[in-house]
Amino acid sequence: MKNITFDNIYNLGKVVAENDQYKHFHYPEMLTSYSSNFIEFKHLPSLSEFLDAEQYLREYHLKRGQNHVKFTYPDNEKPTSELISFFNDNGYEIGFMELYAIKPQQFPTSANNPDIEVTLVTDENIEIFCNLQYQHNLEYGSEFANQKHELIKRQFKNQDILQILAFYKGNPAGYVVVIVSEETAEIDNLTVDEKFQNKGIGRKLQQYVMEAFPEKIIILIADGQDTPKEMYKKQNYQYLGFKYEAQKVYK
Repeated sequence: MKNITFDNIYNLGKVVAENDQYKHFHYPEMLTSYSSNFIEFKHLPSLSEFLDAEQYLREYHLKRGQNHVKFTYPDNEKPTSELISFFNDNGYEIGFMELYAIKPQQFPTSANNPDIEVTLVTDENIEIFCNLQYQHNLEYGSEFANQKHELIKRQFKNQDILQILAFYKGNPAGYVVVIVSEETAEIDNLTVDEKFQNKGIGRKLQQYVMEAFPEKIIILIADGQDTPKEMYKKQNYQYLGFKYEAQKVYK
């Protein structure tokens, strides 16, 4: 798994500008998605280089009605103390994501639970899938939830993206999206509804992916400051690195 990096992670955004310092990703179909509209630095910028990039991205987003800027940094490199001080003084949120991978045979299996049913999303149940996600996405505002609803329908038609739904005693309880490439299958948006957590549903969703793609390397990213990453470690996922990011939302 040495060749797996953050470059293997699927990104909705397309490169609309590139120079020696950075790539600019943009996804006009979902302007509210911070993770699809951002600048990725190729090397750690100086403060002056960052300020130039910040001004460019802010102006670009303002023209399109976007109220955020987001920047990511090279794999396994932490922003300089000068940059971190600037972020802290100017309303930025700083965080980092961690990359994990596993071979399906290494995933610990669990006993069958007849209360849990995991199935592919089809024409028959896509509205259930959409409605469950919509309720969760409302946390980020109705505009985001509506745009995500349309994205789900577009991805449903993409043969390289699988949408998977879990039921608990017949009730919609969780879901995951899998992005399939030649080498990898990426677990994305693994979610269990709050009412059904701690019942093994997340594990069953993952196990479904492992069984569906036994020859792939299964990859995912986790918030480096959140608890789910500890679960992945216990499930034998291998830690492969980190990536810092900083974002600011203008009120």
